[in-house]
Amino acid sequence: MRYMSMRRLTSAMIATTLAATLAACGASSAERASAREATESDQTEQATLTISDATVEEVSADVVTTSLDGMVSDGVIDTSDLFSNRDLEQEVDLVGATYLSLESGKDVTVSDEGVYVLVGDVTDVTVTVEADDAAKVQLVLDGVTITNEDFPAIYVKSADKVFITTTEGTTSTLSVTGSFVADGETNTDAAIFSKDDIVLNGLGTLVVSSTANGVTSKDDLKVTGGAYQITSSADALEANDSIRIAGGDIAIATDKDGLHAENDEDDTLGYVYICGGTLNVEAADDAIHATTYAQIDGGTLGLSGGEAIEATYIQVNGGDITVSAWDDGLNASYKSGSVGTPTIDIRGGNLSITMAQGDTDAIDSNGYIIVSGGTIDISAQFAFDYDMGAELTGGTVYVNGEQVYEITESMMMGGGMGGPGGGMGGRGW
Repeated sequence: MRYMSMRRLTSAMIATTLAATLAACGASSAERASAREATESDQTEQATLTISDATVEEVSADVVTTSLDGMVSDGVIDTSDLFSNRDLEQEVDLVGATYLSLESGKDVTVSDEGVYVLVGDVTDVTVTVEADDAAKVQLVLDGVTITNEDFPAIYVKSADKVFITTTEGTTSTLSVTGSFVADGETNTDAAIFSKDDIVLNGLGTLVVSSTANGVTSKDDLKVTGGAYQITSSADALEANDSIRIAGGDIAIATDKDGLHAENDEDDTLGYVYICGGTLNVEAADDAIHATTYAQIDGGTLGLSGGEAIEATYIQVNGGDITVSAWDDGLNASYKSGSVGTPTIDIRGGNLSITMAQGDTDAIDSNGYIIVSGGTIDISAQFAFDYDMGAELTGGTVYVNGEQVYEITESMMMGGGMGGPGGGMGGRGW
């Protein structure tokens, strides 16, 4: 949906307007909270304000949006309709927004389309969105802290799409500290759990801590802006249909996968797409795991895990990617019958791969490896492993400091990572 608004205000401006003046737009979080308390009589009171046309024009000119300049149009994923204009906007129109001052032990349910600003430092609270299937709901996190023991901090039961937006200059925290309990037949196992599409954006910081998944969507999960610190015992970002990242600064530490996209009922779904932002992952298993496609068009990625990127088809068209792994750096394997032959397709970008010692491969495909562009710098005992074929038609490839001009299966380069002295060699099995 194309999102157009004649009145867009930064979070700081809205907060100070609630205090009846725009003069103090640089006020502290405490001052802004005080201003809100002075004008809010209960949890559902709507903010009202009057501003001049000149002010509207000035603010609208400064609206922050995420650019899609890194997006590639001819990749394996159709990128023509991955992000809406509203997905990419990092500031929120708060005219007419509903302010929810959370109280410990009191759950809140949002049932109507609109913008809702969450404030408070609370325990044992779940904000549930249960709206019409056509409703678009925006939850604005304005320095809110929610700590629960066994249930999500934010639970989306129904909506068309839910935006979870952080405000500039604030840090919000969502934590689940104990074992999750189910909601009937729904295994609500994430600090943010959604049955529908969710978008994470904004100009502030969100800290997520979970004893299971960090953020889960049973449809599409998008990140277009904001800063995120996610610590999870299971997958940090999980989605059934897709994970799409266009912006933001994401730091993940997880005991399982960093990004995990998989649909148990439809193997045409479950892809990961990245065209911008910064992503740093420390994973006990895979940093990025997709059932179908993993396509990287841009962004700065630091990926550490057993495998850095795993999918049926991996395509790298751009970006700066640093990999540290102890199984396979990039691994294409049979995960989706609808995709076809596993393939690693590198057309651009800068890719640096450092592998642990032992039976590890920097780039491993159960099908094909195709390199036609970009720069690849590998430090590994075994650089390439493939089952069906490989070709190097462009780009620049280094293995343990030496430039190579062809891809040889399971090659080892002398002088690095325990390889035999002089030239190339195979595993011998």
